[in-house]
Amino acid sequence: MCTDNKLKQIKQSFRLLMNGEASRYMRENGIDYHLNWGVAFTDLKKMAEEYGKDYRLAIELWKENIRECKILATIIMPHDKMSPELADLWMEQTETVEMAEMLAHNLLQHLNFTPVLAFEWIASNQPLRQVCGYNIISGKLARGEEPDTRGIAEILDQAVVAMHDDSMAVRHAAYNCLNRLASLGDDYGSLVEKALTKS
Repeated sequence: MCTDNKLKQIKQSFRLLMNGEASRYMRENGIDYHLNWGVAFTDLKKMAEEYGKDYRLAIELWKENIRECKILATIIMPHDKMSPELADLWMEQTETVEMAEMLAHNLLQHLNFTPVLAFEWIASNQPLRQVCGYNIISGKLARGEEPDTRGIAEILDQAVVAMHDDSMAVRHAAYNCLNRLASLGDDYGSLVEKALTKS
């Protein structure tokens, strides 16, 4: 099946899975998309399994200003086809906290080059980039990828400042990141505790 037909089929299938209550709840809480069917993430993951990893389809899905299309794009994008430039473009086009988290969780945390982007983004003054950056780092820490000494210092410095950010989403992402770092062992826990005490 060609990419256009797959895209059409996917968009039609959202009607069967739509959850009006979830969609309304998100809209009322400021999570605004051009179109949002309120489809559960578990259903989107199942749908992604049907299509498998597909670069062309992921690109086309991301272009749609539809919540479910963008989430699917982050799941089916082949890891070896995602470049730093494309990651930065997708981040630039990300407009909600939910999508920043999805981009990090489903795709960017699994890529080798993303620590560089993550550290760049947590040091920015753009909340969505910060949220995505902290989520990338948290994901890597959760999988036991330990940062080097410089990386640890950078996480502590940025996250401690972010804990006082105006954005609750940034504070939450930074807090989770510090918790993940502390969970790597007692030495890390002490470093986090010391950094927070100083702040």
